Amino acid sequence: MKADTLTAMPGHDDAGTQRAGIQSVEVGFALLGVLANAGTALMLRDLAAAADMSAAKAHRYLVSFQRLGLVVQDLGTTRYDLGPAALKLGLASLSRIDAVKLARARLSPLMAQIGQTLALAVWGNQGPCMVHWEESPQTVTVNLRLGDVMPLLSSATGLCFAAFMATRQSAVNVRLKSLLKDELVRAQKLGRRDLPTSMAQVNLMLDEARSQGAARVVNTLLPGVGGFCAPVFDADGHMVLGMVALGSLSSFDADWGGKVATPLITAARQLSSDLGYIAA
Repeated sequence: MKADTLTAMPGHDDAGTQRAGIQSVEVGFALLGVLANAGTALMLRDLAAAADMSAAKAHRYLVSFQRLGLVVQDLGTTRYDLGPAALKLGLASLSRIDAVKLARARLSPLMAQIGQTLALAVWGNQGPCMVHWEESPQTVTVNLRLGDVMPLLSSATGLCFAAFMATRQSAVNVRLKSLLKDELVRAQKLGRRDLPTSMAQVNLMLDEARSQGAARVVNTLLPGVGGFCAPVFDADGHMVLGMVALGSLSSFDADWGGKVATPLITAARQLSSDLGYIAA
């Protein structure tokens, strides 16, 4: 393999000056990226084609990656896959990830895009709990505070957790079912016609959330207010937080596929990917 050449690559340091990078490292990393996304071992020709390089060039990189333990080759099938060193790096990275911290860093650009109030929620002992709140210039008056536990049936946050935590550990499922039944009883006693009154109706709402990739409410949590909540998953497929958008229906696009739901869901899916989640 030819010696690496030092080539100026895009990027800036803290002072805003351009950084130089080793181009061959970045080119070779494309092979690792292909293996990571493939979900299975690949033949040399397929791996090279997916990385947009010749088989001969790809093979040279793979030889070095094998020496480093980043790639292994099955001698029987000749297929390449990620090696133990790649696993070690991945696990080390995952152990240092703070999902809420990463999500908070993404709210400002997301707010600039959709122009609505955003929030983050995590699952607590009593249900989904608000842990971060950023109000947009188009502030909607809500009587909510950090630490508040959101209802499961009347809030997008609650519906989102109810829909996407169903496959998590059994203890959470038991708690979810108990909370849902309690809220159903209260809704029936209050005679609320804007909320489901049976588990069959609840399941229809949860199925809609799963099919859309987020939960939505209109006029149920607060009059004149709409909201969406999109789930964020970790590498184990567990929902670790919900990304929430809400606003006055006078300016809030409550349509599925609209200018609020689409960017919110996209941001949540990107964060899930960054946390190591691989969608089925």
